[in-house]
Amino acid sequence: MNINGVYISAYNKNLRHNNYKFKSNFKIIGSAHNYCEIVIKKMQNVEEIFMSPIFKYKSRSALGLYKTKLIFDLFKGQKIALGGINKNNLKLLYLNKYSGFAGIDFFS
Repeated sequence: MNINGVYISAYNKNLRHNNYKFKSNFKIIGSAHNYCEIVIKKMQNVEEIFMSPIFKYKSRSALGLYKTKLIFDLFKGQKIALGGINKNNLKLLYLNKYSGFAGIDFFS
């Protein structure tokens, strides 16, 4: 198999993949919703992380910028914001030094 990376969801807490040797440019990305999941992603050697939900969206409550910033300070890799992002709150993400954002509704 010649794959370049893997995505590990927030619900995957398995550390077994750390036993394998990957090629040098292999990238591990993941997602998290809270502090505990960030700690697990660090143990899984995740290089880039998606954090959600940052802003309130429909019926989902938000973590908020301050709480996610505190959580993200524990993680040194690339940080991508998800959840409730719109044109009004986009600048707030850059002020908090997120690497980027993703959002289906933002682009539709």
